Amino acid sequence: MNRSGVLEMNRRSFLQLSVLAGGGLALGLYEHPKAIAQGPGKPPDLDPRAFIRIGTDGVVTIMARASESGQGMRNMLPMLIAEELDVDWKDVRVQQAELNEKIYGTQFSGGSANTPMGWEPMRRVGAAGREMLIAAAAQTWGVPEAECTTKSGRVLHAASGKSAGYGELAAKAASLPVPALSSVKLKDPKDYRIIGHSQTSVDTPAIVTGKPQFAIDIQLPGMLYASIEKAPVFAGKVKSANVDVIKALPGVRHVLVIDGGIAPGPFTPWEPGMEPGIAIVADTWWQAQTARKQLNVDWDLGRAVSQTSEGFTKRAEELLQAPPAKTVRKYGDVDSALKSSAKVVEATYQYPFIAHVTMEPQGATAHWKDGKLEMWSSSTLPANGRDLVAKTLGIHASDITTHMVRAGGSFGRRLQNDWLVETAWIAKQVDAPVKLLWSREDDVAHDPFRPGGTVGLKGGLDAQGKVTAWRHHLITFGEGNEIASGGGIGGDSYPADFPPAYALYTSVQPLTLRTGAMRAPGDNAYCWVAQSFLDELAHEAGRDPLEFQLDLLSNKKAPWKSDGGDAVGDHEPTGPSVLIPERFKGVLTMVAEKAGWAQRTKVPGRGMGIAAWFCHLGYFAEVADVTVDADGRVTVNHVWAVGDVGSQIINPQAADSMAQGGIIEGMGHLGQEITLADGKVEQSNFHNHPLMRMRQAPKIDVYWRKTDYAPTGLGEPTLPPTLPAVCNAIFAATGKRIRTLPLKKSGFSWA
Repeated sequence: MNRSGVLEMNRRSFLQLSVLAGGGLALGLYEHPKAIAQGPGKPPDLDPRAFIRIGTDGVVTIMARASESGQGMRNMLPMLIAEELDVDWKDVRVQQAELNEKIYGTQFSGGSANTPMGWEPMRRVGAAGREMLIAAAAQTWGVPEAECTTKSGRVLHAASGKSAGYGELAAKAASLPVPALSSVKLKDPKDYRIIGHSQTSVDTPAIVTGKPQFAIDIQLPGMLYASIEKAPVFAGKVKSANVDVIKALPGVRHVLVIDGGIAPGPFTPWEPGMEPGIAIVADTWWQAQTARKQLNVDWDLGRAVSQTSEGFTKRAEELLQAPPAKTVRKYGDVDSALKSSAKVVEATYQYPFIAHVTMEPQGATAHWKDGKLEMWSSSTLPANGRDLVAKTLGIHASDITTHMVRAGGSFGRRLQNDWLVETAWIAKQVDAPVKLLWSREDDVAHDPFRPGGTVGLKGGLDAQGKVTAWRHHLITFGEGNEIASGGGIGGDSYPADFPPAYALYTSVQPLTLRTGAMRAPGDNAYCWVAQSFLDELAHEAGRDPLEFQLDLLSNKKAPWKSDGGDAVGDHEPTGPSVLIPERFKGVLTMVAEKAGWAQRTKVPGRGMGIAAWFCHLGYFAEVADVTVDADGRVTVNHVWAVGDVGSQIINPQAADSMAQGGIIEGMGHLGQEITLADGKVEQSNFHNHPLMRMRQAPKIDVYWRKTDYAPTGLGEPTLPPTLPAVCNAIFAATGKRIRTLPLKKSGFSWA
C-alpha cells in the first residue's frame, strides 16, 4: 500500500497500453440520456488505451472511470469493456481511475445515468481494444485480419492453427492506430459471456475481510485529524469561543474559526459554500472530538432560528387554501370537469424532511503542499467538488489532484461537496495531510435533507368510475421561481398526460436550510402521493386498483412540449415521449401475476397493495403483502417487484441486490423524519432517525421484464413504489388511509 492509502499496482508487472489524452465523453450525453435509452447515440471519442492494460501473464486491468458508493459501477462498466474485449472475467482486475475527464470522459455516479451513458461507449472501447489486438496478431502472422477471431483473451487463426495470448500481443497492439469507435463491430447479444451473467463485486473479498477500501480508511504519514463544531442552527456564526483553552488540550494542533461563505436567506442554493464553525485539528480524531466537547461557543444563530416544523405545516395549510402561485402544467378545463363529475375525491398528503444517513459519515483527506492540493475523495460528483474547492481556495483546478475512493453509501448525499471543501480549506491552513471526519450526529444535523412537502389533491370520477380530472397543488420550499434543491416537480410527473383534464400547481414557503437530492429525487415522495391517491380513487370508484390504473394508462396521452428544464434537479429527461405506457402497464401486469394479485383474499388485519412508477428511464411495479396487529404494528411479509430497464440486465446478481436495497430503503423512508424546533434539528442518530432492522426485512422476489430498449440504470426506480405499495396494503388490511408520513403520525409503527 502506498502513501495514498490505496493499493499500489506494480507497473513493471505488465505492459501498459499507453494513455493518450484524447477527446472526452461529451457532457451532453448526460444532459440527454433519453437519446441513449431510446436508441443508440453517437459514440464518444474515447481511447481504449486509457482504459485497458494487459500483463504479460494475460491478466487484464480495466480502469473503472466512475466513482463507487455501493451501486456496482466498479463492476458494471468494466464488465462492458471486458465483454467486447473478449476476455474471461476471472482474468480481469479492476483499478479505480483518477479524476481526469480529458481521458475518461465525465466521471460521476448519480441519477442512475452510468448505465445509459456507459452502455454504448464502454462496449465500443472494449471492441476497439479487441480489434487492435487482432491487427497486431494479423501483422505478426502475415494473415488477413478478417480470418482472425478471439476467445478468452487469445487471438486465433483457424486456417494456420496459430494462436497468441493478449499478453504476447499487447506491446505491438499499443503502437497501432486506434480504430474509430463508431465503426467497430459489437458482439451479438447471444454471444455474451460476461454481460447478463452474475459477477461478484471486485471489492467484496476485501470488504468482508476488513481491508481498507473506503475514504474513512485513508492513512498518510504524518496525518492529522479534524472535527468541526457547527451551530445548532443552519449557518449560525461564531461570536466568541474559548479557543485558547482548546488549543492547550492534549493532542490539539490547531483551532480554526471558519467564517463560512453562506449568506442565509429564504432560498439556499445547491452548493451554498462552507458553513461557519470551529475546526479542531489534532493528532487523533478521538483527541479532536474530545476537545470539541469542551468548546464553549457563543453563536449568532441568525434568521434560521425562527424555523419550526409546526410553522411549516401551518403555512402549508394556509397556502393550500390560497390561489396557487405557479401553474406548472394545465390542460383541459379541470374546474368544469370536477363540477360535472359523478364523484369528487379530495385528500391532503404530507411527507417530511429526511436525512441520507449514509453508513460512512462524510469526510475526506487532503494535503496542501507547494501551492497545490492533493485530495482523496468519495464524492460522486468529483469534478464539481474539485472545481468548488478551486474556487474556495482561489487556485486553478489544474493544481488539484483528486484520487477517487470508494464511499460507504451515498443515496445522493455525496453529490454535494460541502465536506470536501471543508477538508481542503483546513488542509491549506495546516502544514500536514489532514483527514476530516464528521460524526454521526454531524451527519444527521447538517445533511442536505430531502425537503418535505404538502400536496392538496382533487380527483373526479364519472358514473363508470373513470378518472375525469386531476388537480394537484404541491406546497414546497423556495422563494419566487427558486425552488429548494430536490423540491421541484416537472410537468410530466405521473399521472400527468393521462387524466382527461389535469392541473399541476406549486406554491412555496421560505426555507433557510440546505436541501438536496435523495435517491430518486422528488419521485421518492411524489410516487407515494400519486399512487396512494390513485388507490383512493379506485376504492371510491369500486374498482380493482390494478384494473383502474391499467385503464388510466390506456388513455391517449395529452399533447405538450417540454421546456427542457430540470425541475427536480435529478437530470432526468422530460417530454411527452419519455414515459412509454406499454412498458408501465407491462410491469404492473407482470407483478400482479407473480404476486397472485387476482387470487388475493380478504383477511382481517392482512392486505396487499400495488403501486408502480417510472423514473430515471426505468419502470418498476411492486406488490406488498402486509399484516397489521391490533396495536397498529406493521409487518411486511412479502414484496414482489418487477423492473423494466431495457434489453439487458448487465449484472443480474447486482441488479437483484440493488432492487432489494431500494425496497428496504423505501420502507425506511416510511418511518423517518427530520423536524426543526427553534431552527434546530431535533434528530441526532439512528435511535430517532431509524433504519430498517434485519428482523423487519420482508421476503423479496425480484423479476425483470426485458424490452427492446437500450439498458438504463436501476439505482433510483426501485425505491419509489415501495412506499405506496406498503401504505395501500395497510389500507387493505385496516381500512385506514395513510396520508401523513412517517407512519407514527398515522397511528402505525413497525413491528
